[in-house]
Parts: sequence; structure tokens; C-alpha cells
Amino acid sequence: MEALAATRLAGYGTDTSISCTCTGWPGASLWRQIEPRILEKGRVTMADSDQARSPLAIFHEHCERGELAYQVDPDSGAAVFYPRAVAPGTAKPNLEWRVSHGLGTVYATTTLHRRGEDPYDISMIELDEGFRMMSRVESIDPMDVQIGMRVKVRMIPATDTDPVYPVFDPAEG
Repeated sequence: MEALAATRLAGYGTDTSISCTCTGWPGASLWRQIEPRILEKGRVTMADSDQARSPLAIFHEHCERGELAYQVDPDSGAAVFYPRAVAPGTAKPNLEWRVSHGLGTVYATTTLHRRGEDPYDISMIELDEGFRMMSRVESIDPMDVQIGMRVKVRMIPATDTDPVYPVFDPAEG
């Protein structure tokens, strides 16, 4: 629970810092033990240039370049996704960015039928690098998406209202 609170404190927003008083917060003492260099006078700041932008902003920058990025915990070697400021379980802010090859397998899938709209797929994709993410499989009828199907990532360009985001298509061969 305290690691989760530390993760929320470190922030997912686009701000480079998050103000907090840290008094009375149950995770404050844990946070001071984990990473004392980024706690200054009750203000949390990101320590280095990569962390000066939120993890989500860094993820979107990779997506804009056509790359599916994820993080790795250097202590355990475990792949981490959704982008985070600190490692799950330890709350250490030492996650490293990697770029996926974009190949994976449909782990779970369902087709959503909304009244008055075309049906569409929602799938859990297990990437070859060892992390899973929710997305869609496109370019085929949503009812034809199968568990175990090999897929490859493709980026949907940003619009005025939505950032660039990854979807998947069936992999050739």
C-alpha cells in the first residue's frame, strides 16, 4: 500500500513537480527512506532529465516515433507496463526505458457491441518482451480475433482530442 502511495506521489501527470506537505501521509517516512534526494522541503521533484517529464509523456514521445516503449526494473529484470515513476513492489525510481519489437500474442479478447455502432475488439496483448497491455486488434473482423493469434503493433496518429496510441494488427506469416 505504501509503495502504491509513493507511486501516486511521484506522479503520472505532465507537471515536472508535484507539491505535497508529506506530513501525516502514511507513506512519507517510507518515501524519505526510499529516495531522499528527490524530497526537498515538502516538494517532490524528478531527479534527472528523463524523469523531468512524466512517464506517460515519455511513452507518448516514443509512440510518436512509432515505437512501443516499456520499462524494465533493473533490480529484478522484470518488464513493467503501464509507464510508472517508480518500480512496483520496491518504489525505487530507477526504471529503465526499452523499445519493444512490437510483436505479441492475443492473451484474451472480447468483442464489444454498442447500440448503433459497429462492433470492435478489446484484447489483452502479451508482448514478447514479457508485459501485457490492453489494446485493440484491427484490420480484421473483431469476431475473427482469436486467443493465441500473433499480432504486431501499429500506431494510431494523434488528433486534436487524443494522443497517439498503439493498436495491433494480425502478424504476417
